[in-house]
Amino acid sequence: MTATPAAHDLPIAITLGDAAGIGPEIIAKAFMAETALLRPCFVAGDVATMRRALALVAGSGAPAWPVAQIAHPSELLQLPPRCLPVLQVGAPLSPVATGQVSAVAGEFAGRCVAWAAKQALQGQIAALVTAPLHKEALHAAGAPYNNYPGHTEMLQALAAEHLHTTVAQLPVRMMLANEELRTVLVSIHLSLRQALEAVTFDNVLQTLLITHRALQAVLGRAPRIAVAGLNPHAGEGGLFGDEEIRTIAPAIAAARAQGCDASGPWAPDTVFMRARARPGVAPEFDAVLAMYHDQGLIPVKYLGVEQGVNVTLGLPLVRTSPDHGTAFDIAGQGRADPASLIAAVRMARQLVGQGT
Repeated sequence: MTATPAAHDLPIAITLGDAAGIGPEIIAKAFMAETALLRPCFVAGDVATMRRALALVAGSGAPAWPVAQIAHPSELLQLPPRCLPVLQVGAPLSPVATGQVSAVAGEFAGRCVAWAAKQALQGQIAALVTAPLHKEALHAAGAPYNNYPGHTEMLQALAAEHLHTTVAQLPVRMMLANEELRTVLVSIHLSLRQALEAVTFDNVLQTLLITHRALQAVLGRAPRIAVAGLNPHAGEGGLFGDEEIRTIAPAIAAARAQGCDASGPWAPDTVFMRARARPGVAPEFDAVLAMYHDQGLIPVKYLGVEQGVNVTLGLPLVRTSPDHGTAFDIAGQGRADPASLIAAVRMARQLVGQGT
């Protein structure tokens, strides 16, 4: 009987993303710039699209890297260096105009994510790194992709189906991280009004427990989690809102009773600075729990989108992605920066124990 390979021995799949955006070109640049780092990786996407992307980023007079089409991830071991492995996901993608919303591109992007997620859930790949998709294009693709606001919700649904459970019974959270700061969100893609309603005892407690388990596995110890308040100055004792008193503080107390090193609620306008790692300055916290999307993402993105990584916590698989979108405004020009994608691959390797 052949032993099942451990996750750290398996390759990592990078999904194509929306072909009308910068996904293909940042993938091509990443492979050419970080040959050693991306050696255990392959693209789950479209062969012709990646050939065009390689030609785009090669530059004037420089030969483009060849695409090595593979039928199965196991074939990576037989490939020579300085080529880009691509596994064709389904039928080839018809060429799409860069910088424009396309249902065809949206469908193909969703198809690649679904394929890679199923491979990860079946233990065929170590992790997936998802290049950016366009939410409007994904919705335009129709069923089943129009049921998902983005990657996170799609992966949650696919994982729940694999585990024969419901989405409600598989809570996930979004963590945005770079070398200086980690933030985890109580809610993800909701309107601000809905996000405020999502600040409940159960949601805050659940987010704390998911964060605790995920970061403890990475750090090898209980993470120090700072919880941001919802209101200015964390409510100032109820003067500017009482959600901190009624909801957030009780959830922190409940998490602490279950072994979490959680504190707060802290004033949201200063807590992110206290959790920031800088040269010669150790952070007070390992992560900040933010009450809604923009509260948590603005600080991370301000520190540098080019190094930001999106990690989905709570899934039975490892998924990371760049902390930026499809950048339709510069797509097809060959000037997109692959740094965030490279950081996402590095983070994925760390999470599955493949080192750096």
